[in-house]
This record gives sequence, C-alpha cells and structure tokens, in this order.
Amino acid sequence: MSILIRKAVKADMPTVLNLIKELAVYEKEPDAVHISSETLEKEGLGEHPLFTCFVAEVDGLIAGIALTYFVFSTWQGRTLHLEDLVVTQKMRGTGVGMALYKRVMQFGKEENVAQVKWIVLDWNTPAIDFYEKTGAVMHKNWHIVAMDTARLNSFLDDSN
Repeated sequence: MSILIRKAVKADMPTVLNLIKELAVYEKEPDAVHISSETLEKEGLGEHPLFTCFVAEVDGLIAGIALTYFVFSTWQGRTLHLEDLVVTQKMRGTGVGMALYKRVMQFGKEENVAQVKWIVLDWNTPAIDFYEKTGAVMHKNWHIVAMDTARLNSFLDDSN
C-alpha cells in the first residue's frame, strides 16, 4: 500500500468536510459541524489562507486529513496547532494516521515553530496511546475554554 501525503486542493474540500463530519460523529457530536466545503475552500485556499490541510491518498482516494494553523504562544512563540487528524474508519491501523502525523510534525519543523500543540478528548484512549508513544506530552491540568456565537452574543448583550 502506497500512501501519498499532499496539500489539499479545491476538489478535495467536499471529502475533507465529510471526514470532519466523520470525526464529529466519532467524538459524539454529530450535529456540531456547521461549515460547508465552500467555507473550507474560501478560508483554506483563498488569498490569505487561515489553515493548511494535508490529505492522505491511498489508491487515488482520500483516506485521511490533517488540518493545521498557526497560533502564537506567549511562552513559546510561533506554534502550529493541529486542529484535526482524521483517518477513515476502514483505513485506521494501516499507517495512514502516522504518515499524516509525521507530515504535520515535518511541516512544523519546516516552518520553524517552537512547538506543535493539539487537543485530544480524555476518553479517546487509542489517540492518547498513539500520541504518547510518539513522545508527546499530555497536559492534564488544563481545561479548554470556549464561547460559541450564541454565548458570545448573550455575554455582550448582557454587558451593555
């Protein structure tokens, strides 16, 4: 089996979106995806792309994706954030995930980042085991904090 890792192009975005939706189902949030392939095209392939997406091709079909973007850490400096690494269910355990993971780490090195960071759900033991085997450090005392659009609007409306 030959795995080709390359940057995503416009024609890939419907499949990228399908894999994002597959991940949402796996993470028990099947209704959480509210973007379109057009949004992915505009934001990832436009004049000022907000993210870089790598796809893994096996026999001409996309078997996985890794979506990354840059952030800034006040402690470390330029950081590459791995938003999602998804492999189709039937291709898990074939090396596709490791190939994507290595490409993301290589991309971080090419871009001279101080670190690569990502989030993993505490119940996702296959992913945790995978990351720990590669030498990644789990920061267990941190909480992820977010405010969605409805909460943001409510907060701002209540603040006036």
